[in-house]
Amino acid sequence: MSAYTATVTVRLKRGVLDPEAETTKQALERLGFELEGLRSADRFEIDLEAETEADARERASEMAERLLANPTIHDYDVEVDDR
Repeated sequence: MSAYTATVTVRLKRGVLDPEAETTKQALERLGFELEGLRSADRFEIDLEAETEADARERASEMAERLLANPTIHDYDVEVDDR
């Protein structure tokens, strides 16, 4: 078994309202920053043991699908690094 850190980034799908990002975007614009858009995301770092990097990625993806993300409204990305 090897030690890995899986990073799962969960964000709302395009077209789903993101009030947190909209409020933050408006605040940034009031501060003088120009931007086309802003999306919020949640990031989870998971330390786990697995036989291979592919196994660690599969387990992290299953965690995202079963709990961390709602597949109806969220997209997610999984990155795996050696720990």
